[in-house]
Amino acid sequence: MRRPPEPANEANNLFKQTEKKMITEYEKAEQAFQANRERLKAERLAREAERQSQPGTAR
Repeated sequence: MRRPPEPANEANNLFKQTEKKMITEYEKAEQAFQANRERLKAERLAREAERQSQPGTAR
């Protein structure tokens, strides 16, 4: 198997760097939304667990 000439090898390396997936603004917003949703869910579950562990609650 032959090695490509040096300029071709450099060009291939440059193109490989651009092949990485770019995150769109929509994907960034979606990731932030999901992270915030999980954080709020954890906080709500913690509040509910604390409320249930307290004696004399109506729930």
